[in-house]
Amino acid sequence: MKTLLEAIRPTVFLKPEKLNTYLNLDLTIATETFQHTGSFKFRAGYNTASKVAQEHLITASSGNFGQALAYACKILGKRCHVVMPETSAKVKIDSVRSYGAIVDLIDTAKVSREDRVLQLLDEFPDAYKASAYDDPLVIEGNSSLGDEISQFDFDTVIVPVGGGGLISGTSLALCRNGKNAALIGAEPEMANDAARSLRNGELVRNDSEPQTIADGARTLSLGKHNWEIIKDGVSEIVEVSEENIRKALQTLFGLANLKVEPTGALGLGAIFQKPEIFSGKTVCVIVSGGNVDAEVYRRILSS
Repeated sequence: MKTLLEAIRPTVFLKPEKLNTYLNLDLTIATETFQHTGSFKFRAGYNTASKVAQEHLITASSGNFGQALAYACKILGKRCHVVMPETSAKVKIDSVRSYGAIVDLIDTAKVSREDRVLQLLDEFPDAYKASAYDDPLVIEGNSSLGDEISQFDFDTVIVPVGGGGLISGTSLALCRNGKNAALIGAEPEMANDAARSLRNGELVRNDSEPQTIADGARTLSLGKHNWEIIKDGVSEIVEVSEENIRKALQTLFGLANLKVEPTGALGLGAIFQKPEIFSGKTVCVIVSGGNVDAEVYRRILSS
């Protein structure tokens, strides 16, 4: 069995001249769009599936972690169930199935992802409940990206935030590698539980699943494991408008020749939202993934 570092693809670092000129910034993109299954989630999925004893894993995901865990389980010869909202991107649903996992589509207005996972665990009591973000194994897997970023000396690192698995892993890696870069989260304004949590000093939940265009950030709250790291390791969380998420996706296509999903565009969206906090800094922005339906992508690009 391969180790995590043997299994992943190293991230791709880009410094697009046209984008830097447009932004008047010293910006480096760390893009996980070329990672296995098209997002950083493979790091967490493989680390989890390879380190638990159970041969059957059950998770809930809007798509990227589901794909990652399904592919990891395929590689490792394990079974996988993925609970997904009916509103998930079709490309993500099809991809999860293509890796051999069972997809359980739900109407989140009638049953929550978490409740459906618990129902499945009643049916399969020997299975492992794999969280997309709230699990030390997930955080550990994601920290491998932070280790790669730590090869450089950035003033600021911007990370998309949903459940908090990526930003907590990045925080751990920067700390253990002795880096003092300011760690900035980028979260949809419509799904701003992490920003409210950081302001209030305690974990805050959304009342219902936010229907932001950034479907990877449609979480009810940060994970408890993630919050314990985020509350001390993150400098600020920028709340990004839907308009700036779209603008960032369009800009990455036009000036960096990079196809990203809306959640992956959150980091650049944060720069559009609050440009003053990045001025004069060397900035690394993480593009977390590139899995987006062709029709959704076309609509955003033409809007």
